[in-house]
Amino acid sequence: MGMMDSMAAKVVHGATVEFRPRGASMVPLIRSRQLVTVAPVDPARLEIGDIVLARVAGKMYLHLVSALDVPRARVQISNNRGRANGWTSHARVYGICVSVDGVPRPGASRKTRAPVSTE
Repeated sequence: MGMMDSMAAKVVHGATVEFRPRGASMVPLIRSRQLVTVAPVDPARLEIGDIVLARVAGKMYLHLVSALDVPRARVQISNNRGRANGWTSHARVYGICVSVDGVPRPGASRKTRAPVSTE
């Protein structure tokens, strides 16, 4: 299991996580090794331009929501260089990036979901 899968597993169970993803596909929104904070998300509240932690075609991405298909409850995920990774269902969108290096992402906090109750 890779680092992104490990973070997604924690978010699925209601945790807000911080980690430093690697790569240049999200520059300048996220640079390699910048600290990101990802919280559980309510996928029904997503908008184009949100950065989400999602599984697309078996691979985990921290990428942009580039299109919405509300009737089919799915989103298209793309990098910040114009490459679409593909469509995925709301069930495979685990978290939303709420901050990068401590700087809040506009509007992201109102799209988080409440922690899952263990009672």
